[in-house]
Amino acid sequence: MSTITESVDVDVPVRAVYDQWTQFEDFPHFMEGVEEIRQLDDTSTHWITKIAGVSREFDAVITEQLPDERVAWKSVTGPTHAGVVTFHRLDDTTTRVTAQMEIDPEGFAEKAADKTGAIKSRVKGDMQRFKTFIEKRGAPTGSWRGQVDRPGP
Repeated sequence: MSTITESVDVDVPVRAVYDQWTQFEDFPHFMEGVEEIRQLDDTSTHWITKIAGVSREFDAVITEQLPDERVAWKSVTGPTHAGVVTFHRLDDTTTRVTAQMEIDPEGFAEKAADKTGAIKSRVKGDMQRFKTFIEKRGAPTGSWRGQVDRPGP
């Protein structure tokens, strides 16, 4: 299992940044290798990815969501991964977005990408593309302000 942490400072207020991040179906606009995400319900998503010629489909569930603060998830099918994205208000117009993910690469291509740092590099690029995406728009494409409480022990 590998842990990847990347941050980016975005020149947009925290509410708009958070609102855009909750629009999972827009992820293919800035996440390399993500071909499609379907929001199945408030907490379930279905992903289709193609990375290094390897196609994968999997489902993920939101395990915690606190407006303007954090979104956490874990996979429930397919490749094992989990993570959290946090949103930190730096000032009225600047937000720090931090993604922390734990992944367990499966298959030769994914394991090689993990060992060479390609997955970390991809996440860093995705964060930079998210920054560009929301800064150019200036406003989110939508929002979901609901809360998902962390599961108990």
